[in-house]
Amino acid sequence: MVGSLVITGGSRGIGAATALLAADHGYDVCVNYRSNAAAADDVVQACLDRGRRALAVAGDVSQEADVVALFDRAAAELGPVAGLVNNAGIIQPQARLDTYSAKRLDDVVAVNVVGAFLCAREAVRRLSTRHGGSGGAIVNVSSAASYLGSPNEFIDYAATKGALDTMTIGLAKEVATEGIRVNGVRPGLIDTDIHAAAGEPERVARLSVGVPMERGGTADEVAEAIVWLLSDASSYVTGSLLNVSGGR
Repeated sequence: MVGSLVITGGSRGIGAATALLAADHGYDVCVNYRSNAAAADDVVQACLDRGRRALAVAGDVSQEADVVALFDRAAAELGPVAGLVNNAGIIQPQARLDTYSAKRLDDVVAVNVVGAFLCAREAVRRLSTRHGGSGGAIVNVSSAASYLGSPNEFIDYAATKGALDTMTIGLAKEVATEGIRVNGVRPGLIDTDIHAAAGEPERVARLSVGVPMERGGTADEVAEAIVWLLSDASSYVTGSLLNVSGGR
């Protein structure tokens, strides 16, 4: 499957690495971002330099109107959407659950769960043969936190990724006869700026001793798994959750 691809949270980290690798594999790329226009423009330029079409679209995935506009613009400028990388997500500072506010929970769930569902919905509406589409693939970017739980750090983030895992399995079964494959990747300790956002820039170094491979991973390594799941090379794979975690 090659065509136009929507990548949410595509301006940095795993999303940006996926955009560049997808362009290398012949995809045209729509890079969604929430606030960092300069970073998104850099990713778009790198895709253009690879000979592919690309555009950046600002939008908050927790807002239904923004999600619909994102997919409409991708289709209008790049042609029919053939795939979605559901990558946008936020994390809050490390803290115990007994300190959480309702606002913290609302914010994390709005982006990581509601946003992922809205994006998957718009993808299905465009990809499904039931709706006149030609099929395609959805890859949800979850986290090893979904099965590790992230105690004393961010149980809320871990729980939202558990919800994403469940959605992956259920949606895969729901649309299996409609030309759509739905899979997830669960990155482990990956060297991106999400750790700084959680309050500990050196978190990968601190925890890598507990990884069987004794190192953190890279965004590029996760991108390889994502692009494989998008491709026809994984044509008989759906409802699967692929750990990219060094054995952790």
